[in-house]
Amino acid sequence: MGNVFTVPAGERIEATMYQALVSLWKGDMPLGRAFWEYAMIYGTLVNAVATAASFVVLATGAPGWLAVAVFLLPLPYVVAATVGVWRSADRYRGPPQRANWARVAVAVWAVAVVLL
Repeated sequence: MGNVFTVPAGERIEATMYQALVSLWKGDMPLGRAFWEYAMIYGTLVNAVATAASFVVLATGAPGWLAVAVFLLPLPYVVAATVGVWRSADRYRGPPQRANWARVAVAVWAVAVVLL
């Protein structure tokens, strides 16, 4: 895969994003990219936006269940990123400690973004 911010000529950005998510899910993505880019950066950003949006929903006087639903909207992405990092760690050819620490860190991250 090339740079995540470029789309090959003649290809729609949705197709490129879909291919990246499939690669992440299957564990075909390099561990560093799966962990740092897709879990830590994109995942944390998506969860921060959802958290802010859920506070806005609460501030407007909407029902609490709606704020909870908005807060949990990123949950499928969190699962996909966690599974992707875990599978990428299985294929990692470097020091096994890095793969193990990536598994532990992504599991802690997933619990933190869902519960906090």
